Amino acid sequence: MVLVDTHTHLYLPHFSDDIEQVIENASRNHVKKMLLPNIDDESYSKMMDLHRRFPGQCLPMTGLHPTSVDADYLDKLSWLELKFHTENFIAIGETGLDAHWDTAFMKEQEDSFIIHLEWAKKYDLPVVIHSRKTMDKIIDILGARKGAGLRGVFHAFSGSAEQAARIVDLGFKLGIGGVVTYKNTGLVQVVKSLALEYLVLETDSPYLTPFPRRGQRNESANLLLIAEKIAVIKNIPVVDVARATTRNASGLFNLNLE
Repeated sequence: MVLVDTHTHLYLPHFSDDIEQVIENASRNHVKKMLLPNIDDESYSKMMDLHRRFPGQCLPMTGLHPTSVDADYLDKLSWLELKFHTENFIAIGETGLDAHWDTAFMKEQEDSFIIHLEWAKKYDLPVVIHSRKTMDKIIDILGARKGAGLRGVFHAFSGSAEQAARIVDLGFKLGIGGVVTYKNTGLVQVVKSLALEYLVLETDSPYLTPFPRRGQRNESANLLLIAEKIAVIKNIPVVDVARATTRNASGLFNLNLE
């Protein structure tokens, strides 16, 4: 059985003391690839350092997180785009819109997101989307560009069945993480209603730790708990969840899983 963690921030300080053990834990729990979304220009070097330490397992993206968008966002984006000349990235991200923490730069967030979409087309890469309290707005932005060859994943999806249907109609996947294991989450019904071909798995480590490990630091090894929960929801073997979601991730991010 092979699993792919499509969204994990293993380069953050939360893992600085035991990253080798974290990678070993992941491998022991069938997680063979861990995809690293970038946050901003300051996180970039830490992410790339981790990729170089574990080049076959930890794979980098590049992008500017919406909560890192400020008055200097164009300079940050210009600096990040230069990295395409020297590095191979598996995706653009994470990008998107966030109306939860601070709405002072929403116009700039939208401009930044559109620039990321242009990168996705220019470099023929999938885009990894953060959509906190902004999902309908992002769906509308993508809908206006339908047919432009855009593809990717809505990271940490926790929306409605209607939103999920609109997203898959646009050709995007849904990133399912620890929230699906939480009591009374509406995500269970959404997952039950969707075919596995639309799903990829993620942890968003060190955040969104799945049950029964809530309250602890999340790590990529916990992806197995998420796969097991989806197997229960769909009443199928966990190996079938692994096979389908890994196939989806491999196709979307062009992964070599041999």
